[in-house]
Amino acid sequence: MVKTITVGNYVSIQGLFVRDLADGRIVVRVGQEEFAGRPVVCKNR
Repeated sequence: MVKTITVGNYVSIQGLFVRDLADGRIVVRVGQEEFAGRPVVCKNR
């Protein structure tokens, strides 16, 4: 499943979901790299 995370104030990354972290962040994979950040939540749902 593709997820979007924020890293810092101005950078967002979209990639394949890997896992949840204990502090509320998630890990996504883009190619061979993994990134951790806060998930972007759609408020229209």
